[in-house]
Amino acid sequence: MNEEYVMAIDAGTGSCRAVIFDSDGNQISIAQKEWSHPTLPQYPGSQVFDTKTNWNLIRLCIKEAMEKKSISPNQIKAISSTSMREGMVLYDKDGQEIWACPNVDSRADKEARYLVRRGLARKIYFKAGDWVSITAPARFLWIRKYEPEIFRRISHVTMLSDWILYKLTGQYVTDPSIGSSSNMFDLKKRTWSEEIIEICGLRTEIFPEVYEPGTVIGEVSYKASLETGLKEGTPVVIGGADTQLGLVGIGAIMPNRFTIIGGSFWQHTIILDKPLVDPNIRLRTLCHAIPNQWMMEGIGFYCGITMRWFRDAFCQYEKEQARELNVDPYSLMEKEAASVPPGSNGVIAIFSNLMNAKQWIHASPAFIQFDVTNPTVSGKKECIRAIEESAAYVSYGHMKIIEALTQQKFKEIVFSGGASKGFLWPQILADVLNVKVHIPIIKESTALGAAIFAGIGIDLYKDLSSAVKKIVKFEKTYEPNQNIHEKYMLLYNKWLKVYTRCLKMVKEGLVRPMWKAAGT
Repeated sequence: MNEEYVMAIDAGTGSCRAVIFDSDGNQISIAQKEWSHPTLPQYPGSQVFDTKTNWNLIRLCIKEAMEKKSISPNQIKAISSTSMREGMVLYDKDGQEIWACPNVDSRADKEARYLVRRGLARKIYFKAGDWVSITAPARFLWIRKYEPEIFRRISHVTMLSDWILYKLTGQYVTDPSIGSSSNMFDLKKRTWSEEIIEICGLRTEIFPEVYEPGTVIGEVSYKASLETGLKEGTPVVIGGADTQLGLVGIGAIMPNRFTIIGGSFWQHTIILDKPLVDPNIRLRTLCHAIPNQWMMEGIGFYCGITMRWFRDAFCQYEKEQARELNVDPYSLMEKEAASVPPGSNGVIAIFSNLMNAKQWIHASPAFIQFDVTNPTVSGKKECIRAIEESAAYVSYGHMKIIEALTQQKFKEIVFSGGASKGFLWPQILADVLNVKVHIPIIKESTALGAAIFAGIGIDLYKDLSSAVKKIVKFEKTYEPNQNIHEKYMLLYNKWLKVYTRCLKMVKEGLVRPMWKAAGT
């Protein structure tokens, strides 16, 4: 009972979790709740972040994480937060949440098109680093048009990880990593852009102060203590965006390292010492969670969500077996898929496209090329492997774009997040990308990054460099097979052609896309 811990609260696209770490970075306890984001039928493309329901899930995670290991609130010495990017919360003058959305809300289609026509989208991209499809500028224009009363009542704006800090402390703050995901930052200055705020017809004073991660911004309030079971007065430390903190959690704190964080979405990133923006407007650039560093990334859309969908839709047997054996159902799914050769016996999975920020659209989800005469080699296990291969193809495509933009050539990468917990997906990545794939011991790297900053905030660690050196460790490296890689290159080029044909059916209106960005 003398142990001291820090807690990270992580609001991801598909779930929220509270994770408790000791001072050595060991994961002591975790509680997780899956969530989803309802749509509004009258607004195509909309997704709502239900602050009341989702805060209830978060507070349950906090309590459960402590109760699982009989951890006293007195032992939690600091708390930090992280979340998906782009999602935001608006408040009235009394601090009540009046509007909120997650990252992939794409209702502001007309407003994004308006910004494109006026040349403002391009202007925003080269100042703030992202396109207007799922970011705040188009959303604010949408709110002003369709919900003018809410627009009039806006007194404060935060991103989702900032909202968690607000619920704990009552303070409105942000940091450069999550703040820049709004697409309302000046990348070079690492703070809010008055020019973009003016484009949106807003006042600068509604935007929160910007602090670097690791800064103590308040304490757990009496109200939050009652709701969560945390001790009143516990220091609350600013964290940041999920991907950037995930990079910190795997030790990616220096430029020119390629990493993949395999969660609900897959982020393919490189750290930069200057704010390089893709001249072809395919990838996005945001502030890193470290002063004077930035991050370029390409997004693998719904890669983790796709596997979760397949688990819930087609793998009831595996889920039942997993409960009996007390194992993760994904491990049983991978064991089945491991018997399938590269290429999935011809089955091709069509899910995420390569990122193209200015024209971001995905084909209709599909599996193609079943052999209906031979179900033993053309069924569930082939689909599981095909999902993993399609995500690896997206990773390869993004890696090649980043190599071309940065004049780098990668021979090894770090792979973390939920997808790295398996044994098959990392090997497929190694073979497709033809690189060594390093797997960290702590897979919840995003939460670990938040915990590291929580520790820095209370002087548990001297600085980020020494904290990473002490905490970040790797458990395994997957080596590529050159012969399999060569086979995968033929399959990748085929996948690209098939994907293009499938996307054509979406553009012709024959089928609906898996997802498309506003303004596409």
